[in-house]
Amino acid sequence: MNIKTKITFNYVNNKYAEIAYQSLYPDNEGFVESYVDDTKLVCIIENENISTVLNTIEDLIQCEKMIEMTSEIL
Repeated sequence: MNIKTKITFNYVNNKYAEIAYQSLYPDNEGFVESYVDDTKLVCIIENENISTVLNTIEDLIQCEKMIEMTSEIL
């Protein structure tokens, strides 16, 4: 059975969503399907192992927090 989850990060404008996408893409390639939808960054995680999904979610959120802190896209 596959476990699938979607996380959406909301930003004040499309530019910030694109910055986050471009910053996260290299680390997530092959693990997280992501795309920008207007002012949102949508990330989809799918795996058979719940531990892998949870670890990926935790890593994704921590990386996004670092992007916010370093690029001031709050």
